[in-house]
Amino acid sequence: MDTVVSLHNVCKTFRQKQPSKSGGLFSNLIRPEIREVHALQNVSLEVNRGEIVAYAGPNGAGKSTTVKMLSGMLAPDSGTVRALGLDPIHDRVKYVGKIGVVFGQRTELWWDMPVSASFEWKRAIWDVPQERYTRMLKTVKELLGLEPYFHSLVRELSLGQRMSADLGLALLHEPEILFLDEPTLGLDVLAKRSMLQFIKEINRERQVTVMITSHNMVELEQLAGRVVLINAGQIAFDGDFTKLRQTFSDKRHLMIETRTEVAPVFEEAQLLRSEAGRHNYVFDAAKVDLITLIQSASRQGEVLDVETQRAPIDDVFAEIYTQMSQIETVDPLISTISLK
Repeated sequence: MDTVVSLHNVCKTFRQKQPSKSGGLFSNLIRPEIREVHALQNVSLEVNRGEIVAYAGPNGAGKSTTVKMLSGMLAPDSGTVRALGLDPIHDRVKYVGKIGVVFGQRTELWWDMPVSASFEWKRAIWDVPQERYTRMLKTVKELLGLEPYFHSLVRELSLGQRMSADLGLALLHEPEILFLDEPTLGLDVLAKRSMLQFIKEINRERQVTVMITSHNMVELEQLAGRVVLINAGQIAFDGDFTKLRQTFSDKRHLMIETRTEVAPVFEEAQLLRSEAGRHNYVFDAAKVDLITLIQSASRQGEVLDVETQRAPIDDVFAEIYTQMSQIETVDPLISTISLK
């Protein structure tokens, strides 16, 4: 496979001044306490051409730091970062013409100008050939639905319209890799669906490699075949979503309907609620199989109906993050030292 993104033993530490709990104003100015935040610790990762990779983790895990490094906005303290065979920092001029970047909390659009002005600006500054510009502008207008507001002021757009325009702007020069950091943040259901569908289409039709971060795990599972989970600056998992469920917890929801209103009792399943003979449980399919639970329920009374389904991916990630926070509490990765 053609590897287009490669991180090898990448480390990044930020030093933040902190008010001293014991010292006064003068002490804080002269000898402030410094908190070292180890954003990335020996992170190694490879992404192949044409992949859509979900890059997930709790707040402060190191997701945005990684994306900023791959975008050429930050340099690692140690280790190597390469994309398309280039160093994002030292080969910046050549590199930025091959990638597209969208941050959900920022915009490249000129706030008090029409959307069209930002597109023309990028064509001129980035020296995009007219033929390519015309072709890609037609494509993003059609697929993202930009035409109705293409000549409207950016400040008059809804959040979904602005995000669509930002994504179109990032694709104007036909990048080979697209880095998306929370691109659906704050969007409504229809806007999210439109954006995710567009990402799938450009990946399928143009083989654009996509690396996306998001806190919406349902979206990530729908979009990506591979998920990389980072926690406290370290890669905790790399694989598909099925393997993720199996590795951490293959939680299932189970509904059992019985003739009586008394809920069956299981050691291996937790009762969530019970009403009018319908009893809802959650269980770990990695520890107990469904047949065993049904047989146990049948021994306790007449079973009329059974339904089961996987736990929502958001529930799975919530449990994973809980486990991670407990591990981090035992072995903290943030230290406080005194500036000398």
